[in-house]
Amino acid sequence: MRDFNDLRFFAAVVTHRGFSAAARELGVPKSRISRRVAVLEEQLGVRLLERSTRQLNVTEVGQDVYRHARAAMVEAEAVDEVAARMRSEPQGLIRLSCPLGLQRTVSHALPAFLSEYPRLRIQLLITNRPVDLIEEAVDIAIRIRERLDTDADLVVKRIGTSRRILVASDSLLQQYRRPKTLDDLSRLPTLHSTERPGPASWTLSGPDGRTSKINIQPRLSAGDFAVLLNGAVHGLGVALLPQVDCRDSIASEKLERVLPEWSVADGILHLVFTSRRGMLPGVRAVVDFIAETLKSQDTA
Repeated sequence: MRDFNDLRFFAAVVTHRGFSAAARELGVPKSRISRRVAVLEEQLGVRLLERSTRQLNVTEVGQDVYRHARAAMVEAEAVDEVAARMRSEPQGLIRLSCPLGLQRTVSHALPAFLSEYPRLRIQLLITNRPVDLIEEAVDIAIRIRERLDTDADLVVKRIGTSRRILVASDSLLQQYRRPKTLDDLSRLPTLHSTERPGPASWTLSGPDGRTSKINIQPRLSAGDFAVLLNGAVHGLGVALLPQVDCRDSIASEKLERVLPEWSVADGILHLVFTSRRGMLPGVRAVVDFIAETLKSQDTA
């Protein structure tokens, strides 16, 4: 039977890009790791690594072996963590990435959740930029995209959909006359969710699945939906906002829908995290909490 440690040593060398770094990480002499990787290559009858004085390259077959070795490591760690999960409560720091527009929904529910788990800490990153979970040490990311993430290293949990609609105040619509077609929008000032300079546009979906791109020159642009919502309520322009953010303002007649047959294609609301296997209790608790919180908001 093959020595399991040989696979562990080889995986560490690839992960940390060298024998010295792997030795430091594992607390094992470099010479032992080098010797055991050589034994593994001899047993398999293939070259896994190409070594030189300056560089270490993983061969094609080495890449395949590495993927299987990593999977074996995860399974081995899961054996220990099954028992640990049963006796461990959610604790420690969990880093959570949240897109602009959803932070209020999450923050309103956080106090009760954290009261339930006093040893748990949460760091909330509020941003619309793509977050690299591994590089930035983020445990969970909330995402709204037209397509689900397909990265093999990520686990995806779908929650629902999020729709953006056109809204404006009654005072604005009386001043400029209510638009009846998309072309009429050119008469009205607009508010846009971007922090980038330059031309802007909206791609809207309408009846029978038709789409149309509308070029706009926003009177107000911002990366925060709350700023745009406030601007729309005060008659600054037509805004394209998540329906869930506009719900209260529409119900109180501070805003009304503009061209209700047109909206932006639904975005898929989902969570991504790095692994379901060996998931820490704190990460699992936050995943369940976020999923339940956002589902209860009826985001579509």
